Amino acid sequence: MKFVIQRDQLIASVQDVMKAISPRTVIPILTGMKVEAKHHGITLTGSDSDISIESYIPAEEDGNVNVEQIEEGSIVLQAKYFPDIVKKLPEKTVEITADENLKVTIKSGKAEFNLNGQDAAEYPQLPKLQTDDSFEMPTDLLKSMIKQTVFAVSTMETRPILTGVNMKLAENKLSFTATDSHRLASREIPIPNANTEFPSIVVPGKSLNELNKILDDTEEKVEISVTNNQILFRTEHLNFLSRLLDGNYPETSRLIPDQSKTVIYAKTKELLGSIDRASLLAKEERNNVVRLSTGEGSLVEITSNSPEVGTVAEEITVSGIEGEELKISFSSKYMMEALRAIDYEEVKIEFTGAMRPFIIHPANDDPILQLILPVRTY
Repeated sequence: MKFVIQRDQLIASVQDVMKAISPRTVIPILTGMKVEAKHHGITLTGSDSDISIESYIPAEEDGNVNVEQIEEGSIVLQAKYFPDIVKKLPEKTVEITADENLKVTIKSGKAEFNLNGQDAAEYPQLPKLQTDDSFEMPTDLLKSMIKQTVFAVSTMETRPILTGVNMKLAENKLSFTATDSHRLASREIPIPNANTEFPSIVVPGKSLNELNKILDDTEEKVEISVTNNQILFRTEHLNFLSRLLDGNYPETSRLIPDQSKTVIYAKTKELLGSIDRASLLAKEERNNVVRLSTGEGSLVEITSNSPEVGTVAEEITVSGIEGEELKISFSSKYMMEALRAIDYEEVKIEFTGAMRPFIIHPANDDPILQLILPVRTY
């Protein structure tokens, strides 16, 4: 195997693929990165058997030559060393050669590295997904859906199913839901002319976080296909494959209150800033609890007190308050994460009493929803 490649292209692909490689894996060869050279381009593969990532560098694209002098072949390189070597090479191009004894030479300018490779035939075959039932959506929209939900997955392994995001595609609508049983985040978008449906699958939160880091913020499409235990996200140069979580996701729709007693409309940034300041004194408490109470007119008071540290109180003027008076306590961390995820200028918060879950969504009724359970403080 031999090829000469543009170093920047190689670095970008290597960094993507590294996100799937774990130094602690049951199968030793998976600590390496598979490099495959074909006449049309180079494919890099990394996997930890939960997530697999393939990154493809075409030999030629839009009139630019990325890879030349290709002699076909494949090898597995030690992922512990290869990325650092590539990053620090002196010239803009890199020549990589592997001989029949699996000895690999990496040359750039006057620098030359010799590495021991492993036989690519021993690298596990990635499951090939049938892509008949797939649908497409814009990449930037997928990224924003991940960002608005994935933070709410559970980090506790006691209920593994809650460490994932529940995806559903039905009647041309795609929805993402995440909950750790103290809060819930969901978003729904229309997928016009989706020629497939899946009732309910659960994608590990970890997989979606990595996918979000790799995808570029473009309006290009990403193709998504699902089989019984895998999901594939595919863009022009990237295949991202993740296993799905086993088990049934809890029915969350009944958690969402269908009526409210108090509604507050507020500027997202102002409310976020105020809760952030109130939480400064609540660090010792496990829940970082802050308290919100409605006052005269359109004033809302945000307070927090920590017996050993002190108290903080701030009044903010909101855009509007409807309904009953309210005093409620909640985790400042959950509230801040929910407000940051919504990413709209103004939010509408609907409360059904001090002990019931409350919901936050954009004031323009875009179908993004955050639900938080209050904290008892008496």
